[in-house]
Amino acid sequence: MILQNSGEKLDNDILKFSQKPFIEANTIEVDFNHLRDDCIVPVFSKDNELTISHNNFIEVVANSVAQAYPQNTFTTPEIRVSHQIKGRTPDAIHKNVKELYDNEKTIYYERMAFIIQIPGIKDIVNGNELSLTVGGVRSYNLENLYNRKTMEKFKFFIGFQNKVCCNLCVSSDGFVGEMRVANHHELQEKISKVIHDYNAELHLMEMKELTQDYLSEHQFAQLIGRSRLYQHLPKQEKQNIPTLNFNDSHINTMARDYYEDQAFSRAEEGRINLWSVFNLFTQANKSSYIDTFLDRNLNAFEFSKGLQKALNGDSDYHWFLS
Repeated sequence: MILQNSGEKLDNDILKFSQKPFIEANTIEVDFNHLRDDCIVPVFSKDNELTISHNNFIEVVANSVAQAYPQNTFTTPEIRVSHQIKGRTPDAIHKNVKELYDNEKTIYYERMAFIIQIPGIKDIVNGNELSLTVGGVRSYNLENLYNRKTMEKFKFFIGFQNKVCCNLCVSSDGFVGEMRVANHHELQEKISKVIHDYNAELHLMEMKELTQDYLSEHQFAQLIGRSRLYQHLPKQEKQNIPTLNFNDSHINTMARDYYEDQAFSRAEEGRINLWSVFNLFTQANKSSYIDTFLDRNLNAFEFSKGLQKALNGDSDYHWFLS
């Protein structure tokens, strides 16, 4: 088991994480002990009921994964946070900022994302090693902390991480975009169910199938142009076209990486397979904020599969290539 309870250190036998970050944007990396020991836990102000803290969320996920894969070794959680909320203890209310001692300052992070890898469960797709990975997102800005305690919201996924670039691969059956729970027990039950229901073999098969279809240079150029137009379509027209959750900044990054990315750029003749297109999406997604990050990762996978259908005559996604 990775984490036993909030009073214990991480197991020394767990492999340490030392790779490129899975998300960048405006995040910073912190460790589990910092969240547990240095950060306050927000409450619902009208009844003073505790929220489920970031470190509690990580513990619940870690314990659920340890129960599901008892024979495997796990990495320590890679944790990224943003939107630091600062405060001070009551006895320091009247002090100037410069006069505050460290023990008079309080902090917590409004948004947190983390992943835990299971290195022993892996496969190869198009020469890229993928490792089974779980993770989650917590955003306190989605809670009404000024009211009484209600169901709390979490995002959770189980999927794969591409070891070449640390991009995450998320599928619909391994992702819950709004997991509503009342307590730790309910959170663990729902996470365990997602893990149990996730079909890793199907996910891998669908990713491998993306390597078999290619966009020509002209089709990729059409995709980039249409993706920019998509953001400005009238609402009625947009309703008839499959969803694309990536903005102009992401699309610009994809256009650049089509030429420059070491792992997923075009071939010599200009064509690019859909596995590489998918990874251009997930690479660009690293600039997303924490609270939209996993949703866009899922959209990248669904959209890439949609492009595959378009190449084989599906009319809905064909708009992006026409």
